Amino acid sequence: MKERIIEGFDWRLIFVMSAITMMGVLSIYSITYAENSGGSMPLYVKQIFWALIGFSFFLLILFVDYHELGRFAYVYYFGLIVLLLLVLAIGKTVNGSRRWLSLGLFSFQPSEVARFVVVIVVARYLSDRKKGAGYNLKDLLVPSLMAIIPTILILKQPDLGTALGLIFPVTTMIIISGLRARRFGLVFLLSLMTFPFLWEVFWRSLKGYQRERIITYIDPGADPLGMGYQVLQSKIAIGSGGIFGKGLFGGKQSQLNFLPSGHTDFIFAVFAEEWGFAGVALLLVLYLIIIMIGIDIAYKARDGFGMMLASGILSMFAFYTIVNIGMTLGILPVVGVPLPLMSYGGTAMITTMVFLGLLLNIKMRTSVLFDY
Repeated sequence: MKERIIEGFDWRLIFVMSAITMMGVLSIYSITYAENSGGSMPLYVKQIFWALIGFSFFLLILFVDYHELGRFAYVYYFGLIVLLLLVLAIGKTVNGSRRWLSLGLFSFQPSEVARFVVVIVVARYLSDRKKGAGYNLKDLLVPSLMAIIPTILILKQPDLGTALGLIFPVTTMIIISGLRARRFGLVFLLSLMTFPFLWEVFWRSLKGYQRERIITYIDPGADPLGMGYQVLQSKIAIGSGGIFGKGLFGGKQSQLNFLPSGHTDFIFAVFAEEWGFAGVALLLVLYLIIIMIGIDIAYKARDGFGMMLASGILSMFAFYTIVNIGMTLGILPVVGVPLPLMSYGGTAMITTMVFLGLLLNIKMRTSVLFDY
């Protein structure tokens, strides 16, 4: 059985994941190398450190049967709610947002952990209650609440991007699990009818800068020196990259600090300016390979929990990739979503690698699922 598990190991995922991570480290090094003259550890070195820790977790989770994770899903969920409440009570505030819990030597972001936990707990619930004829609306109340409760707590921090990132995979899993067509149509109709009310509630819950980001999305030129500045500079950076880019340290928008948050939310613009269309095409192909591997794993999974879990992970990964690239291109609002494996950040890097490790875990155990 162990031999068959090892046969399911997919080196393609390791190679593609490593390649994207190295591209991110190079981009972080390029945009921050001028700031590394001080005594603190350079950001690109920290990113390498987080990547190594993340890869360690990636390998570690391969030795844990993913069914065991599902067994304790509700315990994880309770712990997550406690952590999110602690953030609101004693969390560390940075740039007006209270998202971090300080543990002395380092801080971590529970909202990133929420992505991992919510996908697991909803996958467990849906797989336990699989209905051949599909779900009624009342059947979806519990999984919806599982997503809504942490979403509200994360919005309070505030962290709009991560909150939206919880809703999308849960919705995907519900649809895949079998929502009756008639019920789906009813949900869609009710959504249209209640949209004005829900939008008003949503709009009032946003901070001022978050409202400005949405307005800026509609018309970036309305505030070119304010909230529209990032999007306009990002478009300039991407467009100026040309076919083959300006090379490492060659991007004027990034090197001259015209592009804020270049090592985090807007790292795609930095990469596009330095490596051009050719580099962007290669990067998109690498992301597409991961998505195609995930689709294959979800399709071939032999149990409901594995299929739901793989679908949730895949939709989460695709959501973050598409939204981040979309907001740097100005076709989606700026909601502070990191680009998986590239944007600077320890918690995001580790969480993403754990997700990918779970995908490979499902693949490795698919062929032996019914042998024990």
